[in-house]
Amino acid sequence: MQDRYHEITALTDAFCAQHLTDEYRDLCRRLVATLCRKRPSPLVNGPARSWACGVAYATGRINFLFDKSQKPHMRADALCKHFGLSTQTGSARSGAILNLLKIGQLDPRWSLPSQLARNPLAWLIEIDGLIVDARRIPRNLQEEAFRQGVIPFVPGAGR
Repeated sequence: MQDRYHEITALTDAFCAQHLTDEYRDLCRRLVATLCRKRPSPLVNGPARSWACGVAYATGRINFLFDKSQKPHMRADALCKHFGLSTQTGSARSGAILNLLKIGQLDPRWSLPSQLARNPLAWLIEIDGLIVDARRIPRNLQEEAFRQGVIPFVPGAGR
């Protein structure tokens, strides 16, 4: 699987270097690594460019890459064209990845690090049966939530 990982990430790395950011590159690498660890890994079947497109498309969907108000922004058909695939193929691969890993839009595990502060799902935690925004609780509770890995960072801690 290591060779397959390198084959796919070489394609996503080149795509991200040309069109996106290092944050997207890192997320794509993480997503490919996660798919490689699945048993059985879906990456063993199909062309590498198809999986690379699906990974880039999935990462883009999660982070609203196709929304014109976002930076960077890219059209789905342009993304798929880079890999020499149709939008239908890219969307289908992306959907398969998102379903397999149970990932949805705004999933904090797959959000761009620069967007986590604005991601409402990253901050919703349960305290005594109530769902609260962790950005609005006392600092000592924020620090404990961070220590337990419930929130991505302590707000206002010199990030």
